[in-house]
Amino acid sequence: MAPRTHKRGAVRGAARRRRLPMRYLLPSLILVALVAMLMLRGYVHSEILADHRIQPEAATDRVPEKILDGGPVIDTRGGRTSSLSVPKHRLVLTFDDGPDPEWTPKVLDILKKHDAHAVFFVTGTMASRYPDLVQRMVDEGHEIGLHTFNHPDLSFQSKSRIDWELSQNQLALAGAAGIRTSLFRPPYSSFADAMDNKSWPVTEYIGSRGYLTVVNNIDSEDWKKPGVDEIVRRATPKGGKGAIVLMHDSGGDRHQTVEALDRLLPTLQKSGYEFDNLTGALGAPSAHTQVTGPDLWKGKAWTWAVQASDKITGILVVSLAVIGVLVITRFGLMLLLSVAHARRVRRKGFRWGRPITEPVSVLVPAYNEAKCIENTVRSLMAGDHPIEVVVIDDGSSDGTARIVENLRLPNVRVVRQLNAGKPAALNRGIANARHDLIVMMDGDTVFEQATVRELVQPFGDPSVGAVAGNAKVGNRDSLIGAWQHIEYVMGFNLDRRMYDMLRCMPTIPGAVGAFRRSALERVGGMSEDTLAEDTDITMAMHRDGWKVVYAENARAWTEAPESVQQLWSQRYRWSYGTMQAIWKHRRAVVERGPSGRFGRVGLPLVSLFMVLAPLLAPLIDVFLLYGLVFGPTEKTIGAWLGVLAVQAVCAAYAFRLDKERMTPLISLPLQQILYRQLMYVVLLQSWITALTGGRLRWQKLRRTGVVGSAPGATAGAVPRPRAESGSDRRPVG
Repeated sequence: MAPRTHKRGAVRGAARRRRLPMRYLLPSLILVALVAMLMLRGYVHSEILADHRIQPEAATDRVPEKILDGGPVIDTRGGRTSSLSVPKHRLVLTFDDGPDPEWTPKVLDILKKHDAHAVFFVTGTMASRYPDLVQRMVDEGHEIGLHTFNHPDLSFQSKSRIDWELSQNQLALAGAAGIRTSLFRPPYSSFADAMDNKSWPVTEYIGSRGYLTVVNNIDSEDWKKPGVDEIVRRATPKGGKGAIVLMHDSGGDRHQTVEALDRLLPTLQKSGYEFDNLTGALGAPSAHTQVTGPDLWKGKAWTWAVQASDKITGILVVSLAVIGVLVITRFGLMLLLSVAHARRVRRKGFRWGRPITEPVSVLVPAYNEAKCIENTVRSLMAGDHPIEVVVIDDGSSDGTARIVENLRLPNVRVVRQLNAGKPAALNRGIANARHDLIVMMDGDTVFEQATVRELVQPFGDPSVGAVAGNAKVGNRDSLIGAWQHIEYVMGFNLDRRMYDMLRCMPTIPGAVGAFRRSALERVGGMSEDTLAEDTDITMAMHRDGWKVVYAENARAWTEAPESVQQLWSQRYRWSYGTMQAIWKHRRAVVERGPSGRFGRVGLPLVSLFMVLAPLLAPLIDVFLLYGLVFGPTEKTIGAWLGVLAVQAVCAAYAFRLDKERMTPLISLPLQQILYRQLMYVVLLQSWITALTGGRLRWQKLRRTGVVGSAPGATAGAVPRPRAESGSDRRPVG
């Protein structure tokens, strides 16, 4: 029995492993739903499956003479071949191509004003989008006919496409007004004597499906906009004859049609004309049949989906406008303020204050950093500023602490603790640091020789509480590494220059940052409330009144994620932690003093540029694809290239500021497209985690130790001993 139990347990375990987590499933479903809504909109707006070909005139020898010489109502049902005409002094007004939200209500108002009825040959696309107007037509006693769904010339179409056009048109009618109709008018039709060898087989097939085909014997030609008088003249029958008059309530500006109708109706009514529905004029049963049961609900579901697609697309268009404004605003601010920042800190004789020469404590929190920690520590010891190094081993299981101890470097201490997380490790390091200025870095990062010195010089200004360094990607040889290199140089560092000038820097990077001990103590040290402890502590510094600045020459080389999965994990933690920090410090918005200033300037900028903009940015690419498929293609490509050009200008300037080679920018277009999608899904997943009350754990990235040393440094060099007398290795605590 034991083996079977084990087997059942294994099957259950495999089933659990195969289950797609909701945080992945929900973003995927939302993406699929949005794509479906856009496709539905394209279909309903005749952007998908639209066919605008028009058949030229053909021979008429296969069309029965009695049809060519007959009336405008053609009956081919049940194998019949007959036609009907409207009796004298009966005028059937017909309106094609609607309903239109602007002109159809005006036409209905005129008909109601003069107590007249008409037949509206509606397209399925318009009936689906404006079901309330179809319902009003029915409620006010007018008759409805089909005019296909997408308005193609049916003589080009197969029987299956004709059936589809009819059924979709009926579906729209069922959803809009709960009816079916037996009246049909082919697109691009005119008089009965215009029936030819191409259109006649279609008319026969339409009859076999149970429809009366209705053409006309008076064409007002209102679509040409010949003037109100001319429309009235053309629509007036001669000698009291009955007629079916063709007019339009959609397809463009119809103000001449409305004015002509208001003049035509009372004039002909005084001449004894009645304006009735087609079946009323012919003395036949109504063309309408009530739809009930599943067919009715399918129609309702259809119109609801169409309405939803239009509303969602409208929201997406507004969101696209928002992201456009955000992108241009952000890049504009980045360029202007980065120029101002560079001029300020690079001008001759610029100083933060008195030179900082006193020793500094460097904290290196480390959890399973065996592959990286030696490079990290050696890079610190090769620096040109007096330091002590405190490596806080956070319960590593790979011998990280032992590696550091075996180096036997002066002024390097190891503090061991049970695994408690990075904030706890940093707080332990702060408690054991000997100096008032504290530098924090990651265990996978290496410093240049001048990094510590450059990083602490802003503390010459006593109002500065924290300093952000210049984090750079060390492993940029792969494509994903090169993309992150672009992001670090263009996004993070230009952002920090901008936020420095605005005095609302949101984040001191964990890879390279420095703090004044007194400032840390006043805000309570590193907090475990969020997963972005670096963002959390920076916001707390601002609220406490400290200045947070950017030191561009304090460069640190860090190992960036080398796979999409690792990048996903890192950015998921960053974005979720940023949201947590924004929420934690939300009260700053209503507070006074430095806290209020940060709350009303910094928090909105962070929310807009770091949360909302990346969440909406994929719309740029969604609408690029939509525009390429459905048009206008040229304008779409132009707009997308315009956005890319703005990004390229910012990227080129950022690379110039950092004295970086421009070669990686070749992959900028592809980086922007793929990164936008990744950031969208990551942010959406973060929102879902936040809204569902989920709790994200720290996720340790796998390190390779590929970043051996900073550029220009001699890897593995053991520096001369510091003047600092700190080879103390006594246990701490």
